[in-house]
Amino acid sequence: MRIRTDDEVYRVDAVWLGPPKATFPWRARYVAWGVGVVVFLITMTVERWMGIGFGFFSTGWALVITVLITRFICSRISHERPLGAVLAMWSRELTAPRETSAGQGGAVSATRVRVNAQRPRPKIKKRGRVKEHRREVSGVRTPTQARA
Repeated sequence: MRIRTDDEVYRVDAVWLGPPKATFPWRARYVAWGVGVVVFLITMTVERWMGIGFGFFSTGWALVITVLITRFICSRISHERPLGAVLAMWSRELTAPRETSAGQGGAVSATRVRVNAQRPRPKIKKRGRVKEHRREVSGVRTPTQARA
C-alpha cells in the first residue's frame, strides 16, 4: 500500500501571472513582488548616494540588480522557511555574541617597569636594642620557659 504525502499542496505557489488575457512570461510569487519593490527602492537610493543620476540606463541597471538580488533572496525562502523567519535568523546571526579572538594579556613587556636614576639603598638597622641572653636552666622546663 502506498501512502501519498501532501507535498502537492505546497507545490502550488501563490503566484500572480498578471492581468487576465495579458499574463507575464514569468512566474513570481507574491512575496517576490514585495521583496522586489523594496530591493528596487534601496538600489535606486544607493545609486543616488553614489552620485549616479536618474536616467534610462541607471534605472535599467537598477532593475537588473533588483532581479538578481530578489532571485537570490527568494531562493532562500519557501513555505517551510518564510521571509520573516529568514530575516529573524539573519538579525540574530548578526547580533549573536562572538568568541573573542584577541587574547587578554599576552607577552610580558617591560613598558610598565619604573626605572629610577639612582638605585635603592639598603635601610640602616637600628642598633639601640641589645639582645637579652637568657640563662639556660637545666632540668624540667615549664611551658613558659619552653617558649623562650
